[in-house]
Amino acid sequence: MDTSASRSATLYRMVMPGHTCPYGVKAKWLLERHGYRVDDRWLTTRAETDAFKVLHDVQTTPQTFINGERVGGYDDLRRFFGKPVAAPGATSYRPVIALFAMTALMALAASFAVTGSAFTIRAGEWFIAFSMCILALLKLQDVEKFSSMFLNYDLLAARWVPYAYLYPFLEGLAGVLMVAGALTWFAAPLALVIGGIGGVSVFKAVYLDRRELKCACVGGSSNVPLGFVSLTENVMMVAMAVWMLAGMH
Repeated sequence: MDTSASRSATLYRMVMPGHTCPYGVKAKWLLERHGYRVDDRWLTTRAETDAFKVLHDVQTTPQTFINGERVGGYDDLRRFFGKPVAAPGATSYRPVIALFAMTALMALAASFAVTGSAFTIRAGEWFIAFSMCILALLKLQDVEKFSSMFLNYDLLAARWVPYAYLYPFLEGLAGVLMVAGALTWFAAPLALVIGGIGGVSVFKAVYLDRRELKCACVGGSSNVPLGFVSLTENVMMVAMAVWMLAGMH
């Protein structure tokens, strides 16, 4: 907890001709935000930075001192002010929440632009289609990492490895066609097949085999547990496919 009475702090941070440490900038802003007068001391060379680390027996900069006592680096400063610090490798649903919130707003905006009303059936269709496109985009950022995670649980990919590489492209293609409302005879069965296989694969891995895995749904670098999120992605694809196929008749 912050118990300082003087409200002054000394901050040592790297500010070099070719590099300014972003965590030092954040630390200075955080201190000032909490009403501290900052004695901002720059470490302007690598030698000066290394000497500072040896002198204070620390591994990183920036370093903050309050009332002569070392608080520590940026994460330590956040803890000092009672702010959360994510543990390395900790699971987080924040990327998924952000993704679906944004695609929902995009769908409402598109519906309003086209029809004059945000809350339409088309908005619901676009929400699923936009979500598929963004999820595919995240996977396509690093197909190699995605495929490695995907192979841990997808039943078809385990039998035919190329499917793990094709999946993001297929999901993206189906999503784009659904946004356009084009080639429904192709897009709907495609989404039905990949969503169906994915849903069965996730259900088996998580709820039958009780395996604890990372979800590849938002890309290969995610820390989202495999389960509800990935199952929702696949159920959405299947539901959209069935809805579109029903509308063809």
